[in-house]
Amino acid sequence: MTAASWLTQDLLHEFWFRYLHILTGIAWIGLLYYFNLVQVPGLAAYGDEGKARNITVTQIATRALWWFRWAAVATLGSGLLLAGVPSSYMKNFMNHTGDDLALNGGNAAIALGMILGITMAANVWMIIWKNQKVVIANATNVLNGGEANPDAATAGRRAMLASRQNMIFSVSMLFMMVGAAHLFEAVTTASSSDASTYVLITVVIAALFQLNALGKFGGIKAGNKMLLPYESHKNAIITSVVLLAINLILAIVLLG
Repeated sequence: MTAASWLTQDLLHEFWFRYLHILTGIAWIGLLYYFNLVQVPGLAAYGDEGKARNITVTQIATRALWWFRWAAVATLGSGLLLAGVPSSYMKNFMNHTGDDLALNGGNAAIALGMILGITMAANVWMIIWKNQKVVIANATNVLNGGEANPDAATAGRRAMLASRQNMIFSVSMLFMMVGAAHLFEAVTTASSSDASTYVLITVVIAALFQLNALGKFGGIKAGNKMLLPYESHKNAIITSVVLLAINLILAIVLLG
């Protein structure tokens, strides 16, 4: 085997881009779970220790957020490479028939997974990081003796809601990504029409969740019952399992 044979077009797609996608995805989702399961509850437990909380934000959260947002970019970029490079696998997976592109259960699942992943990456940069910059700047300013920014709490809540939404999406996203080839291809017999219907319904459900996390159904303030899924990491875990169950039930009904 020559060195060039390690870099064939099929191997770039089948192994190298896939390996990069998984590696960066572990970093991204791992940090997502760290923020939701460890850092946010931990900071809440600081109580009145404002200085300690601000030090943690400036020294720990800042570093974690750097790796978090760039891991999201790397995961999205490698995923697009994985989807965009033609290979024998992709030709079979996309199930070309003549000039028509026929959806099946497998690529319906991967389509949903990709849409959830892209939404999560957008949340990272457009909502979480945008608002966390306000929180970090406020913590730094207070530590230096400045006045607290009254908008920091609202920015922190917006970031938290989007982060919890990403946690909820991540369970279904990972299931669809892994299950596309290793489950859905094996057990589903959907027509192209049924597969398209599945993608449409599940994307609409995801869109409703996303709009809710943005506060479109009653605002972002505590007390809005629509935001109950985001008010604790335990609620987010339960909601992520419920969303996955909904997606699976729809798959059983529509994909056969």
